[in-house]
Amino acid sequence: MNQKTSFISAAVLSALVLPVALSGCATKESTVKLTPAVVKVNPAAVKVTQPVLPDTGQSVQYDIDGNKMAASESSLYTGQDASIQGNALRYQDNGDGTVTDLNTGLTWQQAHDFTRRNLQDSTDYVKSMTLAGHSDWRVPTIKELYSIADFDGQLIKPGDQGVSKPYIDTDYFEYQYDERLAFAGQFWSSTVYVKNDVQNFTKHGGIQGGFGFNFSDGHIKSYETGLFFDGTTIQKSDGMFVPGCFVRAVRGTTALYNMEYVDNSDDTVTDKSTALMWAKNDSGTKMDWVEALEYAEKSQLAGHNDWRLPNSKELQSLVDYDKTTFPAINTDYFNTTLTSFESPEDAYYFWSSTTQGDFKWTADYVSFAQAWSKKNSDATEFFDWHGAGAQRSDPKAGNPSDFEQASEMASDYISIDNWVRLVRDVTP
Repeated sequence: MNQKTSFISAAVLSALVLPVALSGCATKESTVKLTPAVVKVNPAAVKVTQPVLPDTGQSVQYDIDGNKMAASESSLYTGQDASIQGNALRYQDNGDGTVTDLNTGLTWQQAHDFTRRNLQDSTDYVKSMTLAGHSDWRVPTIKELYSIADFDGQLIKPGDQGVSKPYIDTDYFEYQYDERLAFAGQFWSSTVYVKNDVQNFTKHGGIQGGFGFNFSDGHIKSYETGLFFDGTTIQKSDGMFVPGCFVRAVRGTTALYNMEYVDNSDDTVTDKSTALMWAKNDSGTKMDWVEALEYAEKSQLAGHNDWRLPNSKELQSLVDYDKTTFPAINTDYFNTTLTSFESPEDAYYFWSSTTQGDFKWTADYVSFAQAWSKKNSDATEFFDWHGAGAQRSDPKAGNPSDFEQASEMASDYISIDNWVRLVRDVTP
């Protein structure tokens, strides 16, 4: 089966036995684990007075076939995530089982608990923690959790060249792959999906979803919290499987995601929290990834010629996860072409400049309305499976029918032609 013309199936992924890139030593083939002998201590001061949005960490440009690109002046090269200098991922190992993010100021648990729990049990577990003399640990929000993602990660399937690498900096954070299901590296956030239920169940109003990030395969989606949408606890007798997620605790606060918007009265909006300027209007029409990069390069909006396609972290910073209606963006400041969100044809997916590491012929998008999927490839009805604010990926170009494949697991709606919202850095 041609790699370009098929997404990898869950059945293939479940058979993965991973070689991993190690920054420390590994106690198992599937474990990335630091030892005191190789801990790297960043000498920079821990106190962060002005938080900044961390970069994705992506360092290589890829073409529409997933091949590494030679440097060129084309927008396909210069507009990609890896071509844009952001705030490099910077951490300090505190030597006490914690890591401080020198961009956001948040302090993280260095290890992760390798037990799957539902969201409430994970929350209770973290609340009971005492680590490094602190007892104010909590489950991170989805934006906080996403901030430590490293998009130089990749999950390599058997037979392909390369070494699997988690979507997190293993010079500072411990990470362990699930030995049975290598792709199942889901970690909880505290962010519950409030817009509607997820998947295709109807009992008690459907299933309540909670957002998490998968550090094995580099996606945000909504997972079963253990509750129905009306707050009723899911029981074994309900016949529903709640697999649970892992958790990595955080402490501290950051003003980075306050979404402090200013309308500049020139069809642009500045987010003072992230120091980014955004186009007030979306692109007005959908396009593939190559066209999106060119569209950004040619824009002269509000007299600026340095507009670009946002990377996945910049784009996700716009998502309003607390809003109970679609679209998942503050419409007091941002205009949307779509006003009805009823079906996959209304998919409000926005391109990022970030290539998806597992399938480098795809690029990441963030959904600002339903994130459509169906139960398996044979099903015909799509549901909001992953939630508004999910980060998935689409082929960079081509026809959706060329990328469909058989799968017993949830099968995402393939769009390819997606929306664009431009961004630029605010000049100091």
